[in-house]
Amino acid sequence: MIYWQLFMAFFIPNIVGYGGGPAIIPLIENEVVGRYGWMSSQAFAETLALGNALPSPIATKMAGYIGYDVAGALGALVATFATVAPSLILMLIALGTLYRYRDSIKVKSMSQWVRPVVMALMAYLTWRFLNEGLDTSGLLHTAIVGGVSAVLLLATRIHPAFVVCFGLGYGALLLG
Repeated sequence: MIYWQLFMAFFIPNIVGYGGGPAIIPLIENEVVGRYGWMSSQAFAETLALGNALPSPIATKMAGYIGYDVAGALGALVATFATVAPSLILMLIALGTLYRYRDSIKVKSMSQWVRPVVMALMAYLTWRFLNEGLDTSGLLHTAIVGGVSAVLLLATRIHPAFVVCFGLGYGALLLG
Protein backbone atom coordinates (compact mmCIF):
# COMPACT_ATOMS: atom_id res chain seq x y z
CA MET A 1 0.00 0.00 0.00
CA ILE A 2 2.83 2.44 0.80
CA TYR A 3 4.29 2.00 -2.69
CA TRP A 4 0.94 2.85 -4.28
CA GLN A 5 0.66 5.93 -2.06
CA LEU A 6 4.20 6.98 -3.00
CA PHE A 7 3.42 6.47 -6.67
CA MET A 8 0.24 8.55 -6.49
CA ALA A 9 1.85 11.26 -4.32
CA PHE A 10 4.36 11.98 -7.09
CA PHE A 11 2.42 10.91 -10.18
CA ILE A 12 -0.57 13.21 -9.65
CA PRO A 13 1.42 16.45 -9.10
CA ASN A 14 3.56 15.62 -12.10
CA ILE A 15 0.59 14.81 -14.32
CA VAL A 16 -1.32 18.02 -13.48
CA GLY A 17 1.66 20.33 -12.96
CA TYR A 18 2.96 22.11 -16.02
CA GLY A 19 6.22 24.01 -16.04
CA GLY A 20 8.76 21.65 -14.53
CA GLY A 21 10.06 21.19 -11.00
CA PRO A 22 9.46 24.65 -9.59
CA ALA A 23 5.84 24.60 -10.71
CA ILE A 24 5.03 21.27 -9.07
CA ILE A 25 6.87 21.74 -5.79
CA PRO A 26 3.79 23.22 -4.05
CA LEU A 27 1.73 20.29 -5.34
CA ILE A 28 4.26 17.75 -4.06
CA GLU A 29 4.39 19.56 -0.72
CA ASN A 30 0.62 19.29 -0.45
CA GLU A 31 0.79 15.51 -0.96
CA VAL A 32 3.88 14.78 1.15
CA VAL A 33 3.20 17.16 4.04
CA GLY A 34 -0.55 17.76 3.94
CA ARG A 35 -2.12 14.57 2.67
CA TYR A 36 0.20 11.78 3.83
CA GLY A 37 2.13 13.54 6.62
CA TRP A 38 5.42 11.88 5.72
CA MET A 39 7.36 14.98 6.78
CA SER A 40 6.85 18.40 8.32
CA SER A 41 6.87 21.67 6.39
CA GLN A 42 10.29 22.40 7.86
CA ALA A 43 11.70 19.05 6.73
CA PHE A 44 10.21 19.60 3.28
CA ALA A 45 11.82 23.05 3.08
CA GLU A 46 15.18 21.56 4.07
CA THR A 47 14.79 18.80 1.48
CA LEU A 48 13.98 21.42 -1.15
CA ALA A 49 17.00 23.54 -0.18
CA LEU A 50 19.34 20.55 -0.32
CA GLY A 51 17.83 19.40 -3.61
CA ASN A 52 18.39 22.85 -5.13
CA ALA A 53 22.07 22.66 -4.24
CA LEU A 54 22.56 19.46 -6.24
CA PRO A 55 22.64 19.08 -10.02
CA SER A 56 19.75 17.57 -12.03
CA PRO A 57 16.00 18.19 -11.92
CA ILE A 58 14.64 19.07 -8.48
CA ALA A 59 11.50 16.94 -8.61
CA THR A 60 13.37 13.69 -9.26
CA LYS A 61 15.89 14.39 -6.49
CA MET A 62 13.11 15.14 -4.03
CA ALA A 63 11.15 12.07 -5.12
CA GLY A 64 14.17 9.85 -4.66
CA TYR A 65 14.96 11.23 -1.22
CA ILE A 66 11.38 11.25 0.07
CA GLY A 67 10.69 7.80 -1.42
CA TYR A 68 13.80 6.42 0.26
CA ASP A 69 12.89 8.08 3.54
CA VAL A 70 9.38 6.62 3.46
CA ALA A 71 9.97 3.13 2.04
CA GLY A 72 13.65 2.45 1.41
CA ALA A 73 15.34 1.82 -1.93
CA LEU A 74 12.23 0.44 -3.62
CA GLY A 75 10.29 3.48 -2.41
CA ALA A 76 12.92 5.73 -4.01
CA LEU A 77 12.57 3.88 -7.31
CA VAL A 78 8.77 4.02 -7.23
CA ALA A 79 8.66 7.72 -6.38
CA THR A 80 11.28 8.60 -8.99
CA PHE A 81 9.48 6.61 -11.69
CA ALA A 82 6.18 8.24 -10.73
CA THR A 83 7.87 11.63 -11.18
CA VAL A 84 9.19 10.86 -14.66
CA ALA A 85 6.30 8.74 -16.01
CA PRO A 86 3.78 11.57 -16.58
CA SER A 87 6.28 13.63 -18.55
CA LEU A 88 7.24 10.64 -20.64
CA ILE A 89 3.64 9.66 -21.36
CA LEU A 90 2.43 13.18 -22.10
CA MET A 91 5.46 14.02 -24.18
CA LEU A 92 4.93 11.03 -26.41
CA ILE A 93 1.22 11.85 -26.83
CA ALA A 94 1.49 15.62 -27.24
CA LEU A 95 4.70 15.93 -29.21
CA GLY A 96 3.14 15.00 -32.53
CA THR A 97 0.19 17.35 -32.09
CA LEU A 98 2.24 20.30 -30.86
CA TYR A 99 4.74 19.82 -33.64
CA ARG A 100 1.96 19.74 -36.22
CA TYR A 101 0.47 23.01 -34.92
CA ARG A 102 3.66 24.73 -33.71
CA ASP A 103 2.96 27.91 -35.68
CA SER A 104 -0.65 28.22 -34.46
CA ILE A 105 -1.57 31.37 -32.54
CA LYS A 106 -3.70 29.27 -30.17
CA VAL A 107 -0.74 27.10 -29.18
CA LYS A 108 1.43 30.18 -28.59
CA SER A 109 -1.34 31.83 -26.54
CA MET A 110 -1.77 28.72 -24.39
CA SER A 111 1.89 28.86 -23.47
CA GLN A 112 1.60 32.51 -22.46
CA TRP A 113 -1.23 31.76 -19.99
CA VAL A 114 0.86 29.20 -18.13
CA ARG A 115 3.50 31.69 -16.95
CA PRO A 116 1.25 33.69 -14.57
CA VAL A 117 -0.03 30.48 -12.97
CA VAL A 118 3.51 29.25 -12.32
CA MET A 119 4.43 32.68 -10.93
CA ALA A 120 1.46 32.61 -8.54
CA LEU A 121 2.35 29.11 -7.31
CA MET A 122 5.97 30.12 -6.71
CA ALA A 123 4.89 33.31 -4.90
CA TYR A 124 2.63 31.25 -2.63
CA LEU A 125 5.44 28.79 -1.88
CA THR A 126 7.81 31.68 -1.14
CA TRP A 127 5.26 33.23 1.23
CA ARG A 128 4.84 29.91 3.08
CA PHE A 129 8.61 29.43 3.39
CA LEU A 130 9.00 33.02 4.64
CA ASN A 131 6.37 32.43 7.32
CA GLU A 132 7.99 29.12 8.26
CA GLY A 133 11.38 30.86 8.55
CA LEU A 134 9.93 33.61 10.70
CA ASP A 135 8.23 31.08 12.97
CA THR A 136 11.24 28.82 13.44
CA SER A 137 14.25 31.14 13.13
CA GLY A 138 12.91 34.57 13.93
CA LEU A 139 12.92 37.86 12.08
CA LEU A 140 16.63 38.65 12.47
CA HIS A 141 17.97 35.36 11.06
CA THR A 142 15.37 35.27 8.30
CA ALA A 143 16.24 38.85 7.30
CA ILE A 144 19.97 38.13 7.31
CA VAL A 145 19.71 34.98 5.20
CA GLY A 146 17.14 36.55 2.87
CA GLY A 147 19.04 39.82 2.48
CA VAL A 148 22.45 38.26 1.90
CA SER A 149 20.92 35.73 -0.51
CA ALA A 150 19.16 38.48 -2.47
CA VAL A 151 22.37 40.52 -2.74
CA LEU A 152 24.40 37.49 -3.81
CA LEU A 153 21.84 36.46 -6.43
CA LEU A 154 21.12 39.93 -7.82
CA ALA A 155 24.48 41.68 -7.57
CA THR A 156 26.94 38.88 -8.32
CA ARG A 157 27.26 36.05 -10.77
CA ILE A 158 27.50 33.47 -8.00
CA HIS A 159 25.76 30.18 -8.72
CA PRO A 160 22.51 29.68 -6.74
CA ALA A 161 23.88 26.42 -5.33
CA PHE A 162 26.50 28.42 -3.44
CA VAL A 163 23.80 30.70 -2.07
CA VAL A 164 21.90 27.65 -0.82
CA CYS A 165 25.14 26.36 0.74
CA PHE A 166 25.54 29.74 2.47
CA GLY A 167 22.05 29.39 3.94
CA LEU A 168 22.73 25.83 5.05
CA GLY A 169 26.05 26.84 6.63
CA TYR A 170 24.52 29.85 8.37
CA GLY A 171 21.75 27.68 9.77
CA ALA A 172 24.15 24.95 10.88
CA LEU A 173 26.50 27.38 12.61
CA LEU A 174 24.07 29.81 14.19
CA LEU A 175 20.76 28.00 14.44
CA GLY A 176 21.76 24.36 14.94
